[in-house]
Amino acid sequence: MVRRPAILSLLLVSAVAVAGCESLNLPWRTAAEPAAAPAAPAPASVVVPPQLIEDVRILSADDMEGRDTGAPGGERARAYIVSRLEAIGVEAPPMGRLQPFQAQGRTREGPKTFNGTNILGLIPGTRVPDKYIVVTAHYDHVGISEGHIYNGADDNASGVATMLELATRLKATPPEHSVIFVALDGEERGLIGARHFVEAPPVPLSSIVLNVNYDMTARAETDKRLWVTGTYQHPNLRPLIEGVGPIGDVALAFGKDTPADTGADNWVSASDHGAFHRVGLPFLYFGVDYHPDYHRPSDDFEKITPAIFASATELAISAFRRLDEGLDR
Repeated sequence: MVRRPAILSLLLVSAVAVAGCESLNLPWRTAAEPAAAPAAPAPASVVVPPQLIEDVRILSADDMEGRDTGAPGGERARAYIVSRLEAIGVEAPPMGRLQPFQAQGRTREGPKTFNGTNILGLIPGTRVPDKYIVVTAHYDHVGISEGHIYNGADDNASGVATMLELATRLKATPPEHSVIFVALDGEERGLIGARHFVEAPPVPLSSIVLNVNYDMTARAETDKRLWVTGTYQHPNLRPLIEGVGPIGDVALAFGKDTPADTGADNWVSASDHGAFHRVGLPFLYFGVDYHPDYHRPSDDFEKITPAIFASATELAISAFRRLDEGLDR
C-alpha cells in the first residue's frame, strides 16, 4: 500500500509511476436478490476459514523476504499464489497465467529497472460472460532494509488471501459476470504492475465494468471498519452494497474519496485501483485504516486477529456478490 504521507514512511521504496515462467516446484504446491435489499443479521460468531489464515501466514513468513518486486522472495510468493489458483481450479486467461513487465522506478539508491510479474486467473460468468469484474490485490511489499524484513502481513498478504478466498467461493458458486483475478506486482514501486495491466489488458478495457481492489483487509481492530473508497466517484455503486453487514464486529464504512478528504486521508489513487481510475474505469477499494505497524517491520502475521480478519473478508465477499448481481441490470 502506498497511501502513506511522506513523513510517515520509514522506508522510501515507492517508485514514481512511469511509462510503462514457470512457477517453482516448491513444497507447498498442490495439484437474485434486489440490489439494495438489506443484508441478513450478522451472525453471533464468525467462522474463520483455515486456508484464509494459512495464506496470510505463508505469504508473510520471513522466507518470503518482504516480497520485493524482482527479488527472490517475490518470486517465491508468486509461485505460491500460482499454486493456490491452480489448487482452487481457477483457469488461466487466454494470454496466460503470468504477465511479466519491466518499468523504471526510483529507490533511495537512485533509478532502477524493475522486472515484475502479475498473476492472472479467470472464472467465466453465467449471465454476462462478455463483461468482466477485475479483482486485484498486490502481492509485493517493500522487502528488506537495514537487516529488517518487512513482512507486510496486512500490507498486503491479507488482501491476496481475501482474493483467494473469494476465488474459492466463486468456483463453488459461479459469478454472473466473468471475473479476472490479478495478483499485482510493483504496487509499492508506484502501481507499476497495475499500470501495465491497464496498458496491456487481457480483454478490451471497454468490457471491464468494475475493478474491485483489496489492499490491507486484516487489521480492523481499532475502528472495526472496512473502508470502501470510490462511491463518491461512482455513486450508482453505493446502493448495491450499503445494506451489507455488519459481520461479526466489522462494518463497512464509505469515504476517503471526497474533495474534503485531503492528503493521506484521500485514497482515490492510493493503491492499484488508481491505475484503473486513471483510465476511466469504475473502481471500489476495500481496506482498513492506518495502524501502528503500517509500513514497519512489525507488520507481522502474529498481529492479525483471525476473527476480525475473517469478518472483514466476509464483508468483502458479500459486497462482491451484491455488485456482481446488481451491475448491468
